[in-house]
Amino acid sequence: MLSLSSVLIMLCGVTIAAFSQILLKTSANQEYASFWKQYLNKRVIFGYMMLLVSMCFSIWAYSGMDYKYGPAIESVGMALVAILSCVILKEKMTKRRLAGTALIIVGLIVFCL
Repeated sequence: MLSLSSVLIMLCGVTIAAFSQILLKTSANQEYASFWKQYLNKRVIFGYMMLLVSMCFSIWAYSGMDYKYGPAIESVGMALVAILSCVILKEKMTKRRLAGTALIIVGLIVFCL
């Protein structure tokens, strides 16, 4: 059983998690005056709150679909993080990263067929 609403809920959670990872990466790239400021700052706290919300979305989505669909839908997050890191963080899209992203998308399409 797979409902469209469960897929959309899962995709929202995956998107939130992807943005959270980008936020945490921007925080990790900064220098901090102390050990505690490195882990207790607005970006890190908000990033982990976003991950918590993402987890709640995933739990909610799993209540309306079979468990076998979850990992396939969540794999979209890896491709989304690669794309967002190029757009937001200005990282280069290397051939390997592009090939990996393409493999994820192709695998998802094959799974859906």
